[in-house]
Amino acid sequence: MTRWRLRMGEGRLTALLQESLAAATRLGAAKPSDFRAVIVDTTVQEKAITFPTDAKLMHRARERLVKLARKHGIALRQSYARVGKIALIKHQRYAHAKQFKRANRQLRRLRTMLGAVIRDITRKLAMRPELIQVFALPLSLARRVRDQRQRERGKKVYSLHAPEVECIGKGKAHKPYEFGVKVSVATPLQRSRGGQFVAHVQTLPGNPYDGHTLTTIIPAIEDTIGVSLGKIVTDAGYRGHNAFLANVVERPLDLASRFGAVRPTRLGMETIVAGKIDEGTVVDDAAGIAFADHSRLHTVVKHVARSAA
Repeated sequence: MTRWRLRMGEGRLTALLQESLAAATRLGAAKPSDFRAVIVDTTVQEKAITFPTDAKLMHRARERLVKLARKHGIALRQSYARVGKIALIKHQRYAHAKQFKRANRQLRRLRTMLGAVIRDITRKLAMRPELIQVFALPLSLARRVRDQRQRERGKKVYSLHAPEVECIGKGKAHKPYEFGVKVSVATPLQRSRGGQFVAHVQTLPGNPYDGHTLTTIIPAIEDTIGVSLGKIVTDAGYRGHNAFLANVVERPLDLASRFGAVRPTRLGMETIVAGKIDEGTVVDDAAGIAFADHSRLHTVVKHVARSAA
């Protein structure tokens, strides 16, 4: 599906999304007026990565550099294949036993091994200038993994195969941190005749504050559905938004049940998309739009089946 989404591109998937809305209107599953009032919320579109730790990232960065060096015939002074794996296992065991001084000692060993491999490859590349471009990105990622620390601010590397991954905290007790990209999801406030549709989906790279996204999200929703919005309902995460619109209202108490009703739609998006994203922010955009296409077409098909029964 990832390759198909890439071949389709964001433009064609958006056109498919608009056509699915037109089909829903023609078949009586929804009316244009159903989309004049929407609920806008954000969720996290997770990437298919394991939980990142410093030890695991440094070990993996060294392995990738050693493999690439062997592929291109660069003889390294030492690969640290055996002692590196032992150090990683010891770090994990010491951390599990809460013996953090011993665990940090093994972490320093992993950092030293990675630095030695980086310096060795850099020296050998001086004699192989045709390989400088090949090693540019792997060496850059390895240096970032080696130099980053736990509490430092700024962009970090959480995955070597998907360096665009961001760490997002949504305040969930069972999942304090999620690794992926923030996504804005708009659903109609009231359920349509055919079911609960998805009006619009858009990725938000950079983990922006929710309220600062409305100025770009609202025009995109109106372009997709083809009607002007009469009411946009948000939660407290959008408080202090910079959209100068009178029709943006924070969730009132009488609409609390509607937020609960559309929550399964967002959870369905996380379930369908999670684990199927490969790499690149372009794929993130395509995957989010493809989910909206899938959700709309599935709702229309169910409506037609019920009408024919």
